Amino acid sequence: MNEEIIIAGFGGQGVLSLGKILCYAGIVQGKEVTWMPSYGPEMRGGTANVTVIISDERISSPILSKFDTAIILNQQSMDKFEKDVKPGGHLIYDGNGITRHPERTDINIYRVDAAAEAARMETNKTFNMIVLGGFLKVKPIVELQNAVEGLKKSLPERYQHLVPVNEKAIYRGTKIIKKISKARAEA
Repeated sequence: MNEEIIIAGFGGQGVLSLGKILCYAGIVQGKEVTWMPSYGPEMRGGTANVTVIISDERISSPILSKFDTAIILNQQSMDKFEKDVKPGGHLIYDGNGITRHPERTDINIYRVDAAAEAARMETNKTFNMIVLGGFLKVKPIVELQNAVEGLKKSLPERYQHLVPVNEKAIYRGTKIIKKISKARAEA
């Protein structure tokens, strides 16, 4: 197994944290991982993305130009990364703020309305964990319990009390993700 992922959105959405938690989960599960963030000088509101590789084998380079999965959390990222999903790959997106929905027919497209669900749960800061749960439902590259362990490892001691609400959000994400379209085989 070798999964190459881009997670992209605005700073403040928990993009980098989502990638880090996914990597910690991979480590807990005995996988090889890379985590390579990219973000502008703005902290909140600027664009941010992270590439994550989780593999059974050693990883030769963390630099990617095509992805097995793109997790897209804003329109700018949709415009930039939709074309970079490998044919037959997966694109998962949150519909909040998306004005042009994905159009490709050679990839699998899923929608997880994590922003709306986090608001319903009255836990806006769990947005990224809802997205993580949705991703792991579609691509179970690590076990959900290991994602919770990754969360515990990534949170500082002073925030450990937030683990239960974030764990609930991960599991909620597995319930609300919806398949929008399936990749059609090219003739």
